[in-house]
Amino acid sequence: MSSAVAVSARPNALWLALRKNRLSWVGVALLLLIVGVALLAPWIAPHDPLQQNIAYRLDPPSSEYWLGTDSYGRDVLSRLMYGARISLLVGFVSILIAMVVGSALGILAGYVGGLVDQLVMGLVDVLLSFPALLLGLMVAAMLGANLHNLIIAIALTEIAPFVRVARAPTISLKQRDFVEAGRALGFGPWRLMGVHILPNMISDVIVLGSMWMASAIRTEASLSFIGLGVPPPTATWGGMIREGFENILDAWWLVVFPCIAILATVLALNLLGDALRDAIDPKLRSERS
Repeated sequence: MSSAVAVSARPNALWLALRKNRLSWVGVALLLLIVGVALLAPWIAPHDPLQQNIAYRLDPPSSEYWLGTDSYGRDVLSRLMYGARISLLVGFVSILIAMVVGSALGILAGYVGGLVDQLVMGLVDVLLSFPALLLGLMVAAMLGANLHNLIIAIALTEIAPFVRVARAPTISLKQRDFVEAGRALGFGPWRLMGVHILPNMISDVIVLGSMWMASAIRTEASLSFIGLGVPPPTATWGGMIREGFENILDAWWLVVFPCIAILATVLALNLLGDALRDAIDPKLRSERS
């Protein structure tokens, strides 16, 4: 009963957090705008992102090409719109995989304890010993540069934080009365972990996911910049920065506009993550009330 009440109260807490933190509305509006542009890119993009026109090579922003053209005469605005689809897809899918795998491992380690806990946390320590970008670089280099391998590489770099976030509350929750009552009624460990423990700590995982999705998008852009992302001519923000870097002195717009897109997306996700954190953390709510 208490778990159901807590779950039903979360939307109200989120609404109150959004009302008190006015800056979070900027993040919500930015994120909705970016997602909307990504979804509607095939219909609202002014030009084909792959169409080359050497006659308009490195044209500055104009009435026909609002954000200019690149070294192949392709429209930068259209490529930005289509690049948003790749960045959001990679960020969302990789974080979703990391959330599912990391949460499952964290709950298992926290509930079972003993040797299982030591093995899982030892693996987590190994993953955390590598910087996220370096680990993603190694995995992407071994698997090869394509969309699926990029998602796997980024997901692998993000699993460890979710394991730790899921494990800590599980250790506390497995000793609570409602879990002991379920155990006394003969519920198996899988039901206790999936039905009783998971719903009571999933909010922490979701908050972490919203914040680490920004990190996943940055990692995708970084890997694309060094040539280990989605191969050209597919439009990606990191790939656009890489191509524009060669002409940065003559065509500043090739680098500036993709950087602004990445900055806006990361800022929106961080602001939204702050609002979600305020909504589920009673200490922060009491401090701001």
